[in-house]
Parts: sequence; C-alpha cells; structure tokens
Amino acid sequence: MLWFLTCVAALIGGYFIYGAFVEKVFGINEKRQTPAHTKTDGVDYVPMSTKKVYLVQLLNIAGVGPIFGPIMGALYGPAAMLWIVIGCIFAGAVHDYFSGMLSVRNGGASVPTITGRYLGNGAKHFMNIFAIVLLLLVGVVFVSAPAGMITNLVNDQTSLNVSMTTMVIAIFAYYIIATIVPVDKIIGRFYPLFGALLIFMSVGLMTAVAFSSEHTVMGDFQVSDMFSNLNPNDMPLWPALFITIACGAISGFHATQSPLMARCMENETNGRFVFYGAMIGEGVIALIWCAIALSFFGNLDALSEAVSNGGPGNVVYSASFGLLGVFGGVIAFLGVVILPITSGDTAFRSSRLILAEYFNVDQKALRNRLMMAVPLFVIGGILTQVDFGVIWRYFGFANQSTAVMMLWTASAYLLRHNKLHWITTIPAMFMTTVCATFILNNSTLGFGLPIQVSTVSGILFTLAVTAYVIKISKGKGDTDLADEEKPQAVKKTA
Repeated sequence: MLWFLTCVAALIGGYFIYGAFVEKVFGINEKRQTPAHTKTDGVDYVPMSTKKVYLVQLLNIAGVGPIFGPIMGALYGPAAMLWIVIGCIFAGAVHDYFSGMLSVRNGGASVPTITGRYLGNGAKHFMNIFAIVLLLLVGVVFVSAPAGMITNLVNDQTSLNVSMTTMVIAIFAYYIIATIVPVDKIIGRFYPLFGALLIFMSVGLMTAVAFSSEHTVMGDFQVSDMFSNLNPNDMPLWPALFITIACGAISGFHATQSPLMARCMENETNGRFVFYGAMIGEGVIALIWCAIALSFFGNLDALSEAVSNGGPGNVVYSASFGLLGVFGGVIAFLGVVILPITSGDTAFRSSRLILAEYFNVDQKALRNRLMMAVPLFVIGGILTQVDFGVIWRYFGFANQSTAVMMLWTASAYLLRHNKLHWITTIPAMFMTTVCATFILNNSTLGFGLPIQVSTVSGILFTLAVTAYVIKISKGKGDTDLADEEKPQAVKKTA
C-alpha cells in the first residue's frame, strides 16, 4: 500500500512542480485570445468552462488504455507502476501539454498540421496518414472492446441473449451521431458527468481493495521487486513494457484528442490544468488498475491465468464484481465501459477534422461533416471484422510512434523559440529508441532481429533523428500564428 500511495503522491507532486516548470518554459499569455473566441463556429469551436473542458479531456484520452494497458503491464510486477509515474510526469503529461498548447497557438490546428509547420511538409503528409490510421484503429478497438464487455455483462447478469454484432451496431450508431453534432450538445453536456463517474469508480474500487479482508494491496511484494521483471511468462521487459503501458504513461492518441479541447479552452492559463492535469489524472487511474491487478488475484501466476482466460476485460469483470458485489460491480463495470465509448467517438471526430483540414472542407454545414465522416465509419466497420488481438498490437505501436512525432514537433517548436528543448527532446529520444527497437525486434510486426542488435540500431537511429531535428530547427526563428492577430484581453477563468 505504501508503494501505491508513494506513486500517487509523486504524480500529484509532478503536476505542481514539474508541470509548473513546463508551463514556464512554454510561456503562456493570458491576454492572447484562444481559438474558442477567435474562431467560434458553434460546432467545433465552442467556449466551455475549465472544469468541463478538463473532464471532457480526461474522458477523451482515457479509453481502455489506462485500464487494459496497466493490467497487462502488471504481469511484469510493481516495476510497471514505476514506468507509469516517470513516464507520466516527464513524458506523457509534457506530450499532452504541448499537443494542446501548440494547437491553441496555431488556431486549433490538428496534429498533422502542427507537425508540418515545425518539421516540414514531408512530416505533415506522414502524420496525416499515420494519424488517420491510428484513429481508425482506436475507433475499432473502442467499438470492439465495449461491445464485448457489454455483451458479457448483459448475458451473464440477465436471461437475455444479446449478440456481439448487435452491440457493435448500436455503438457505431451512437458514434455517427456524436461525431457530427456540435461539440457542446453531447460531448460537452454529458461527458463531464461521465468523467466524474470514472473518478468515483476508480477511487471506489481502490478503497474496496484497501479495506478488503481477503485482499492486501501489493502485500506480498518486496522493495527489490519494484525494480525487477517478475513476468511469469518470461516476457522481456525491454522494450515491450513501454509499448504495453501507453495511455497511463505516454500516448500518441492524446495528441489527436488535445486539439478538440484546444478549440474550447477559454484562456491559455488553463492549459496546465486541462492538458498536463488530465494526463496526471489518467496516470492515477492507471496506477489504481495496476495495483488492483497486482492485489486482487494474490499472485502474478493467477493474474496471468485470468488474462489468458478472457484478456484484461476478464480482470476488470472479476475485480469489479468480486470487490463491490453485483450492484456495485455493475456500476463499476459500466464506468469502465464508458471509457472506450467516450474515446471512440472523439477518435472519429478527430479523424473528420483532420480530413477536413487536409482537404480544406468547412465543417459548419452538416452535409460537409457527413461527407468526411461516412467513409471513416465504412472503413471502421470493415476493420471490426479483423481479430481484436491483431488490431490491438498494431494500435500499440502506432500509438507510441505518433507520440514520438508529437514530441519531436514540440522540440522543434522550442528550438525555434530558443527555449529549453530538452524537456521534450529527452523523452522524444527515449521513445524513439523504444519504438525503433520494438519494430526491429518483434517477429510478428517487425523484423525479428536479436534484441542486442535491435537496441543498438534503435539508439543509432535516435541519435540521427536528434541531430536532424536540431539542425533544421535551431536558430530558425518562428512566430506563433496567434501573434499575427492583435492580442485582446480575455476573461481569466478558474
């Protein structure tokens, strides 16, 4: 329990200490108008209160990633929690802050447009393709996962016999509506309530573990285990752990979501709370589910068996009903189901906006929104027929590769403005090495090279990328798009 509480305290401290430092390096301007004010359109650019924007951001980024990823990562032992803390504070939250604030400074632009501005048109075209592919994979994952979970819940707890196909169709129907209606009609109105439910559910489950007479929070682990690989299946920790636990530590998917709230945030002073703070909140959720996975089943062999018999969804189901009973279990389980649904629709919404930016199609008219959205849903529907495990593996690599691109974009921005770029360059170098090593070593998705060769090659590739970004950016100089507009005082919101 002490290890868990220490990790949570470290995340909270990271928000107030390192988060404030990152904000200072970026350099906010409370008098500069945000896109929510300068480009208000009643559809995607809609000013919303800070608390509402924070809760929507938290739900947007927190799909099944901060639950499924930490559960799978828990198989490595308590070392997974160490990565969640360090990754969240120094990489994930920094990544989310810059993806949001650079969108604010660039008129609410999506991540491919931002990447193109600071890394060139080649990077922009690459990110357009990569972001759309990632978002489609996310949309499919976040249809299949909740559909399967709801189907199991209904069939186990009632006499009904609901099919998986029925649930997939129902979720897709909701996604279509949520993707094309104005952001404040569904997302802005209901998601803050779902965000509060998510927080309540996570804290409730952790409290139940803490006061349970049958389960001890990480009671059988020693201090030395925090720095060891305890995986019962002899899976190597490097680099797989850093791909497995993405959304709880660092996730490129967040870079596609932050612009949605950058278009609704009322003042730059709210950026640390909305972007850095939401990632810290997701880190706490990831810690909770990692601790539950390490505690509820008693040992890692039992956890591994539970995962083998039904994936991380089975762990969520067993823990929810085992800790809270039938009524509490249903509420907690539904709280988990809400996560992928409220991220899946925003994944398709982001895809629509990225395509609209690329083809320069105005999104005020419903016809134009449908023109961008319908092809995405057709492709997504086809992909739901692919095996979930295959989709998830590709999602993990695409996710972290997108994070790499966003971090290098932030470094290029800081270099152009002669600011301390190492706060993004160091995590960018680490994650570049992780992704390069993973794809070179993995025999299923990549080239199947030996881990030593893959690691050395990954390091060399990272050094080459670092030198390239510094060369094309340093001393180049830059002016924010917002600086081209006359700054006007705006109300500072709490």
